[in-house]
Amino acid sequence: MSQSARIVPISSGISRPPQTTSEPLLRVESLTKTFDRKGTRVIALDNFNLNVDDGEFVAIVGPSGCGKSTFLHMLGGFESVDGGTMSLNGQKVTRPGPDRGMLFQEYALYPWRTVLGNVMWPLEVQNIPQTERTEIADKFISLVGLTHFKNHYPNELSGGMKQRVALARLLALNPKILLMDEPFGALDAQNRELLQEELERIWDTSRKTVLFVTHDIDEAIYLADRIIVFTARPGRIKADIRIDLARPRAMEIKKSPAYTEYRNHIWDLLREEVLRAREEYAS
Repeated sequence: MSQSARIVPISSGISRPPQTTSEPLLRVESLTKTFDRKGTRVIALDNFNLNVDDGEFVAIVGPSGCGKSTFLHMLGGFESVDGGTMSLNGQKVTRPGPDRGMLFQEYALYPWRTVLGNVMWPLEVQNIPQTERTEIADKFISLVGLTHFKNHYPNELSGGMKQRVALARLLALNPKILLMDEPFGALDAQNRELLQEELERIWDTSRKTVLFVTHDIDEAIYLADRIIVFTARPGRIKADIRIDLARPRAMEIKKSPAYTEYRNHIWDLLREEVLRAREEYAS
């Protein structure tokens, strides 16, 4: 590997990101999660450790069933913790809260509300005054490029536009961290690339902390500052890779030698785990 694709050393599944002078925004220590499936104990995550700094965009890739989405749902407060701790901004995570916003593959928009109404919803829940919440919603609708559609209903929008509405609603909530679980997975290839560009532009503007689960290596490299590669179940960290590609990033960066080097290396790591998972499921 060249110096541009620097691998952060790990040991026993413990991520060791570059040293910083401040405390990480997110600290995950010795996290464990198990499920009982038809009388069989399944370990989804085992001794999982991760630090994420404020403003980082971290992508998570791994084989199917490795626990990456489970981890995101635990951090969102939607799944219980069997062992270990998660803390955000120094506060232990035990339940859902407005400091974490989640974007799923499904759009989860209210069909009876317009684009404006959907984006305003989390502001209404916080009892923000009408004038202020309209201004905030308009700002984020403009940011995702949907000003001319703010009075349209979800059934009048394309899939890509619906996901942009969901993203605007998430940004309007103004959480400390954005949790994104395969948000572009249901889109066709063309719309997926357009949304990737849109998200990169928005992130460059907002510098929100992001945890982004994806099966798409190209998507992960294009968007992220760091990529966490999961092992096959039970989920641990196989590699923690810092992506040293200049920002802002245009799609043309995917043609660069450095990008290709990252892709080949990550695929080699991931392929080992995918094959191991297939052998486990077949046995």
